[in-house]
Amino acid sequence: MRIRYICILLVLLSVFPLISKAQTSVGFRGGASISSVSYRYQLGRPVEFSDGITAQTYSFVIEHFGQKNAGVQFELQYITLGYNQENDQMLVNRTEMDYLKMPLLSNFYFGRSGRFHIKLGPHLGYLLNARDVTREFEVDVVELPTYGQPGDNPKRLMYGLSLGAGISKLFGKNTLAVDGRFSYEFGDQESQDRIFDMNITTLEFTLTYLFRIRKANW
Repeated sequence: MRIRYICILLVLLSVFPLISKAQTSVGFRGGASISSVSYRYQLGRPVEFSDGITAQTYSFVIEHFGQKNAGVQFELQYITLGYNQENDQMLVNRTEMDYLKMPLLSNFYFGRSGRFHIKLGPHLGYLLNARDVTREFEVDVVELPTYGQPGDNPKRLMYGLSLGAGISKLFGKNTLAVDGRFSYEFGDQESQDRIFDMNITTLEFTLTYLFRIRKANW
């Protein structure tokens, strides 16, 4: 037990100098997201694709750098995912799902005042609301089920990986960044085995504003 406490103390002592030198900024990120859905309605069947949707997305951002060009970024993000599906009679079903998404991204910068950055890491999310915006036909076995009707009971948890890149510019304590981000969801929303599997991918194009609240001591 004493050895465990000594190890914890040594870790804290080694981390403290990094924290004391670190730089922290907070801000907001906003822009557009484009989500699309692929699925297989039965095992062994080819992958089917549905039309995606475009929606707005917003995030509260905390950026923390322990070194000059490397750090982490945490976000609380509101994002809408979903799909459009059209049958042979040109009728459309459209489902939208609102999530609170929490990416935790490694953050790497290259350059000084004008910088190129790469961000990658996992994300978790929780389904806030699911709705059928348009429901014009009853689904067949080969089509995506809806998730905004009573009894649909979609899964609440989302998890996956995100990868992004972009450019940023420093203005004193302020930072403006433009980037694109790709996300892949490992989990699916289906909880009743109406289809075999389902995957969602998302593209985001955003503008970020950050304000430095703690200056680095490098």
